[in-house]
Amino acid sequence: MNAPLREMGELPGPRGLPLLGNALQLDSNRIHLVAEKWQRRYGDYFRFSIGRRRFLVVSDPETIGAVLRDRPDGFERTRRLEQTAREMGFGGVFSSNGERWRQQRPMVMASFDPAHIKAYYPTLVKVTGRFARRWRRAAEARAPIELQSDLMRYTVDVTAGLAFGADINTIESDADVIQRHLDKILPALFRRLMAPFPYWRLFPLPREIALRGHLRALRSAVDAFIAAARRRIDAEPRLRVEPTNLIEAMIAARDREGSGLTDEDVSGNVLTMLLAGEDTTANTLAWMIYLLGRHPEALRRARDEVRGVLRPGELPTQEQLGALAYVDACMNETMRLKPVAPIIVMQAARETVLAGIRVPKGQLVLCLMRPATTADRHFRDAGAFEPARWLEGGAAAPTSAKRVAMPFGAGPRLCPGRYLAMLEMKMVMAMLLNGFEIESVDTPEGGDAREELHLTMMPVGLRLRLAPRVASR
Repeated sequence: MNAPLREMGELPGPRGLPLLGNALQLDSNRIHLVAEKWQRRYGDYFRFSIGRRRFLVVSDPETIGAVLRDRPDGFERTRRLEQTAREMGFGGVFSSNGERWRQQRPMVMASFDPAHIKAYYPTLVKVTGRFARRWRRAAEARAPIELQSDLMRYTVDVTAGLAFGADINTIESDADVIQRHLDKILPALFRRLMAPFPYWRLFPLPREIALRGHLRALRSAVDAFIAAARRRIDAEPRLRVEPTNLIEAMIAARDREGSGLTDEDVSGNVLTMLLAGEDTTANTLAWMIYLLGRHPEALRRARDEVRGVLRPGELPTQEQLGALAYVDACMNETMRLKPVAPIIVMQAARETVLAGIRVPKGQLVLCLMRPATTADRHFRDAGAFEPARWLEGGAAAPTSAKRVAMPFGAGPRLCPGRYLAMLEMKMVMAMLLNGFEIESVDTPEGGDAREELHLTMMPVGLRLRLAPRVASR
């Protein structure tokens, strides 16, 4: 006989206040840490609220996998995210639901498929060469590198080149780079998503007024990308049939009669790709360099692997990147311990049941991604940084590990840029380990790196110090 379903009100969870719920117990920049603390107390299923918004929290990986695979029909982006992203000007594939998502997803997926990225690879090598020269100047001057800021220059340049055919070259520019504006967007979006009510519509605070200026600057940059792509299409009409990148594909689709796509869809996806391409990959790289700096034996093994494949000063071919199995393992281990998306919030598109819990239509479900990946029942000595566990014969069987660690999500809304992200990370690490010695990776306080959540999880204020490669190594 089946056990009766549990209702949301029967679940354990922290006590809250009338009207406010648990809002005063949560710092939006550290909400993942508070939720993980509650998970250790209440288990894999519990509830909390922010104002009138009730959240069902799930941390069991099997249930999380089921939720992620039941998209877009069973679960979807929250209405708050869809509305807020559109207000801010990037209502693209990331935040869209239903038919709007279905229209845009194939074009985005095609733009980031392995064939497009293989064709783009020579440009990726050129951008990486610029980045190596920037770090070489810093190493020779013994100057500290603001790690995340530099990595974001690299990832934006790569994304703009692949997705928009634009060589914006922020790596070699000290001018008013686009990242200065991009860096304000995701924190603002996350604040709005987690707020008890949409306060910005009623009484905009000074930071919300400043945000308008950043959004205007980004819209100007996006309009310039679109205008340049339209000029290319006008000069080469074949690009309407055979687009070479995302922006050309979006424009060609937008212009087809009956497409249902709008200028807003085009600009929204351009801005979405800039934001996604900058933040997630750069933050994962920053965490990876930080963790290797804290684990000298793993750093030595990764360095020796790279230098066994490449000659001094050489950047890798795609085939050579494929030979860097231990570097790949370091990436997987970084994403296990420091997932840049430690929480994923969705909304039930219909009434359903999760792990014997009745989930009404419209219910907010917060998937807590890290507790399972750092649990000893899934990974031996789970709190330790041990990249070798991901190698053949390691402690983590690849199939079972991938069912627990899902850094790019799962199911139909799996991250379309995952292949590019992995390629960028391996390319940067190969360049770094082949050309430099890591002297230190320091935090502002001198201790362990502090995590902050701004939709993606970042380490606060890391500074990297490099020295030129020692000739004998």
